[in-house]
Amino acid sequence: MDIQQLFSETARLQASDLHLMVGYPPIVRVSGKLGALPNFPILTVSDTDALVTGTLNPEQKEIFLANKELDFSLSSPLGRFRVNAYVQKSTIAAVFRLIPSKIKSLEELGVASICKEFVNLRQGLILVTGPTGHGKSTTIASMLQTINTTRSCHIVTVEDPIEYVYPQGMSLISQREMNADTHSWKIALRSVLREDPDVVLIGEMRDLETMSSALTIAETGHLVFATLHTNSASQSMDRIVDVFPENQQVQIRYQLSAVLEGIISQRLVPNLSGGRTAVSEILTATSAVRATIRDGKMHLLNTVIQTSVEQGMISLEMALAAAVKSGKIASDVALSYALHPEELNRLLLGA
Repeated sequence: MDIQQLFSETARLQASDLHLMVGYPPIVRVSGKLGALPNFPILTVSDTDALVTGTLNPEQKEIFLANKELDFSLSSPLGRFRVNAYVQKSTIAAVFRLIPSKIKSLEELGVASICKEFVNLRQGLILVTGPTGHGKSTTIASMLQTINTTRSCHIVTVEDPIEYVYPQGMSLISQREMNADTHSWKIALRSVLREDPDVVLIGEMRDLETMSSALTIAETGHLVFATLHTNSASQSMDRIVDVFPENQQVQIRYQLSAVLEGIISQRLVPNLSGGRTAVSEILTATSAVRATIRDGKMHLLNTVIQTSVEQGMISLEMALAAAVKSGKIASDVALSYALHPEELNRLLLGA
């Protein structure tokens, strides 16, 4: 068994992920569902060891043996893969996320039209949130590529690992990968302000350090894009504020209310034609939103979104209901993705 064979099958099936684990055949995720690759045997300890470690360079092998897990990126003739290698039950396993070589346009992705307005901003913080595997990186890549093709600026990305690679356009793009290009988020984000950036991508806001840096970079007149693993706009605000010590939270709320420009909380929902449709909750930083954040009344953000449709906002339930009414997704599928099923039922019954 050869890793390139597995990559070829993953690409042929248009799978998002390839899983390698002892005791199972190679498993792929297609349109959100897991299934075994046909005509491949159950993997043994030696199979996974050879397949996974064969993709590592000597330095990566050393880090993996020491830490028992490793994030890295990998180029192949079929495209790029974002990889997480890890140890489970004392055996090696890995997940390979296929990154398409072509960055789709915002229109091709079918994401919210507000994204086109976000890319025209010169400063502020744009968050793309949602569960793992729901297209956050793809949406941000499309927004950055739009900037790359329409504006002359310096885009700096700090990622763990690098996912999309941007073609040459009007912009200068510096892409930095954790471990390969920098030793830590702290050092990379501290240095970014000395690199004459206009636009900064922080691959993931994961802790106090990265969240504090994102706020500072946005506050100093730059446009910052970042991802966060949260389910809604209100939860995103709570997550950021709660990460800081209590005595700093008032100041953080003020900072956040000043720099935030928008939140896209995205889901990829199985559609009736067999693929997946992007459905998003959208929050834009109106004066009402800024005041709500500043006052720490995050629980009111859902109400603000529901009553601000004319200002470009939409709740997840509204977006799901619109997708059902347009015939893109089934109502039972929509209900399974809703944060507030009773609200979605009300919207559907009122059709």
